[in-house]
Amino acid sequence: MNNMIGKMLDNRYELLEVIGSGGMAVVYKAKCHRLNRLVAVKVLKSDLAEDADFRRRFRDESQAVAMLSHPNIVSVYDVSRGETEYIVMELIDGITLKQYMEKRGQLNWREALHFITQIMKALSHAHSRGIIHRDIKPQNIMVLRDGSVKVADFGIACLANSANTLTQEALGSVHYMSPEQARGDRTDARSDIYSAGVVLYEMLTGRLPFEGDNAVSVAIQHLSSVPLSPREINPDVPEALELICMKAMASDLEKRYASADEMLADLEEFRKNPEVDLDFTIEDLHRETVDEPTQYIPAVHTVSKAQKVQEADDEEEEEASPHKLGTRKLLTIIGAAVAAVALIVLLWHAIFSDLLGGEQTPTEYVVPYLIGMTIDEANEDENVKGIFTIEQIGQRASSKYAAGQIIEQSPERGKTVKGNRVISVFVSSGAKTEKMPNLINKEYRDATLQLTNLDLNLVVNDPVEEYSNITKGYVIRTIPEYGETLQEGDSVTLVVSKGEQPKPVTVLSFIGIDIEIVRQQVTQTGLVVGEVTQRASDEPYGTVIEQSINAETKVDAGTTINFVISEGPAMPDYGDDATTSGGEPQP
Repeated sequence: MNNMIGKMLDNRYELLEVIGSGGMAVVYKAKCHRLNRLVAVKVLKSDLAEDADFRRRFRDESQAVAMLSHPNIVSVYDVSRGETEYIVMELIDGITLKQYMEKRGQLNWREALHFITQIMKALSHAHSRGIIHRDIKPQNIMVLRDGSVKVADFGIACLANSANTLTQEALGSVHYMSPEQARGDRTDARSDIYSAGVVLYEMLTGRLPFEGDNAVSVAIQHLSSVPLSPREINPDVPEALELICMKAMASDLEKRYASADEMLADLEEFRKNPEVDLDFTIEDLHRETVDEPTQYIPAVHTVSKAQKVQEADDEEEEEASPHKLGTRKLLTIIGAAVAAVALIVLLWHAIFSDLLGGEQTPTEYVVPYLIGMTIDEANEDENVKGIFTIEQIGQRASSKYAAGQIIEQSPERGKTVKGNRVISVFVSSGAKTEKMPNLINKEYRDATLQLTNLDLNLVVNDPVEEYSNITKGYVIRTIPEYGETLQEGDSVTLVVSKGEQPKPVTVLSFIGIDIEIVRQQVTQTGLVVGEVTQRASDEPYGTVIEQSINAETKVDAGTTINFVISEGPAMPDYGDDATTSGGEPQP
């Protein structure tokens, strides 16, 4: 695709240079001439563009990532509308977590905690929208210069509620894939949690939990082995963080974290108290099983085009030793059998279509507008009935549309389609409400981020500061209080500690002291010199003759005291009739 350099896509995006390449696409640095900014453009590889399966997967990726908007996820700005399949994303100024670990080696546990927390926040956001990444690994996590991370490349993500889940392909890099992916089973959000656990393990220990001569041997270990605990490799890892890592990597789905939010809750408890006592042990996480026959992964051995592309993304494998050849031969036979079944299905489909007199040139249809309808209403619409199939792929809260009404559709209205006439829709689950989270004793920035992650478009007012024995900059209380119901657009005020209240200062008597000496004494006692005025007095010039706060009064540190100083004795007033010493008037 180097011949793409210099090409203008849709008269807007000029491709400047190749900055990356994966199994499905090439990523270019590009310039958006409309907004005059640099972007990243992922273009489907030309040799795959005619493959319907790859085009479908690429469209799935486009649809998935376009639904996501989160500070820890690479933003998608635009998707292709013409013949060339591409996605426009933000251009990241940073390196992959893999490159970062190669430079740093084993990470400090505090740094690992910082990274994994952001990764889990990204997954929480994606999972809440029904999207599973399925390929979480350090190569797909970007580390920015400011220390933040962004999860990238939802290249094999698909909608969790879609019927077209990839149940027969063990997608994703083998060192980070979950046991259920290795078996080729149906996956859910917990597969991402397992992969994130492997990433955390690698950050804490500087090594992978399982390694082998080839992808098959590594996958089998995911299915049947328990890795060394992180503290056996790095004793500096706190026990609680080790437990969190091992629970994320539990091979038994029922013992793994059920959601990213559940894992985030434990990470937050650990952040606040690294000595926290979690309610489980490593022994609790070990699955109690009897020896099972060795299981292999169909996707690893199938000689399909899709597998070849996926293998290009993974690390190179060493050649199999002679004693492995028998197994490979058996697996090749299995793969051939699977391919034969697929061929029979395709032939049957072709013959069946011919018998029905299928059209060579499908009729074109214009997509109707379904927003605001229920699915039942849409199915009865004259522009839908008998023409389109409505497929619900998820639901989201909406303050604009009632529960059950369609809030988003794809393709959009007015689009002309032929062949596949499915309209995918999201429906409203009703107005979104959440309970006010417990933000007490959380750092102000973390508290505001947690409110943002509620996705209620809350108005967070400027913080109110009060003295407290809680650490400065941490939340004392919230308005509304913890547990109260929040609705979209509600206003929230965080009361933040400005540290412990200073001890009171006893005001001294400064009367009769020169003002310059007084200035020094006032500053030393923690008070502030305010306004200084002058008045005639028999006291020497510059001497304090009055102070605004009486001596022995107790005041807060930082209190201002005003002073009056002497300007010396007043000059006598002789009037206008002055005479000489002899008593004679002046001439």
